Amino acid sequence: MIRPTPRLTLILAAGVPVALLPVLVDGRLWTAWLVSVGAALMAAGLDALLAPSASRLNLAVDLPDLLYIGEDSQFTLKIRGLRSQRSVVLELRCDLSRDLEPQPPLHLRLNDQGQVEIPLVARRRGSVWLHRVWARWTGPLGLMHQIRCVEFDLSLPVVPNIKAVRSAALRFFSNKEFLSGLKVEHYLGDGSEFDSLREFMPGYDHRAIDWKASARHSKLLCRDYRAERNHRVVLAFDTGHLMSEPIDGIPRLDHAINAGLLLGYVCLRTGDRVGVFSFDREVRGFLEPQAGTAAMGRLQEHSAGLDYSNDETNFTLALTDLSMRLKRRSLVIVLTDFVDTITANLMLENINRMARRHVIVFVSLRDPTLEEMALARPRNLDHLHRAMVSRDMIRERHGLLARGPQPLGDGHHLIGVFDQAA
Repeated sequence: MIRPTPRLTLILAAGVPVALLPVLVDGRLWTAWLVSVGAALMAAGLDALLAPSASRLNLAVDLPDLLYIGEDSQFTLKIRGLRSQRSVVLELRCDLSRDLEPQPPLHLRLNDQGQVEIPLVARRRGSVWLHRVWARWTGPLGLMHQIRCVEFDLSLPVVPNIKAVRSAALRFFSNKEFLSGLKVEHYLGDGSEFDSLREFMPGYDHRAIDWKASARHSKLLCRDYRAERNHRVVLAFDTGHLMSEPIDGIPRLDHAINAGLLLGYVCLRTGDRVGVFSFDREVRGFLEPQAGTAAMGRLQEHSAGLDYSNDETNFTLALTDLSMRLKRRSLVIVLTDFVDTITANLMLENINRMARRHVIVFVSLRDPTLEEMALARPRNLDHLHRAMVSRDMIRERHGLLARGPQPLGDGHHLIGVFDQAA
């Protein structure tokens, strides 16, 4: 495909007034216009002949196996066939699906063959596509564009950012202080589960003395405790429309999934059982809590299949269904978000009801953009309105989160309301 460049268009446009000057002297010199146009067209034809042919250009891509959401990745574009005695400046444009960050055109100078790394940044999970690649270059005179379009239509899966989870887990478990504490607490430690009795020695905690056992044995005995294991932990992900809104270019749901997978990995490493529950207008999925590091693969697979939804979240239906599924007392971590206080009050009412049997941790995402709008100096009346609305929303949010743990009548309580920054 051949197209004229802006330089050729400018030359033809400038040739018109230049060709009219001889006409002002003698009307018979109007043929000077034809000469100027003919010379420009001949130069354009010569430029097209001297430029490397578009039909000889071969493009090949080397794609990664998958993409992690929010993680910078890249693919390799290999270029072959542009044989020329001079180096050619090649302009490349990639036609990507809308769930990938758009990339600016790339310019590459090459003589015969070469390759270039093109960034890929996924903004949503699922499948993304590399549709086609456009290549454009000019001849030695810069008058004609040679254009080549290569269709690829290749898909890539986008999964939760396990790389970030792995790096955080490695830092966590490679900490010497953590490992030393883990060895001690694996059997004996500051847990609440009784392990054994031993004779009291000076320096032990007096609160650990078992007075009844001491009376039976006529000597002071204290209790040893071990850290609890084999607990049931359920990661409850809200997939409603609020969780589809982006923070730093990534949907809130994916921030929650990354944090949940990291927590799940730590729980599995320390001997607990981890499951996944997803909901919005209705229950979307449930993965029974499982133990062992091998369960991490199932957590990744299940969380990668959590779809974005445009539905309003029904907390009453979802949390009631989850309560019926859990036969044993469990730690339930609800990762969700709210905007208005009416929805939040309804959500907390259902969480309090569920907390009668289980331990609940409520996690919400703080939006830094909302805080920036509230703290920014208004430049006009519109900015002032935005700042006021943002401050009202933040005030209502802080008022709700400031309630803290809410005691219940039977002695159990909601462990707390946590405001987790993304």
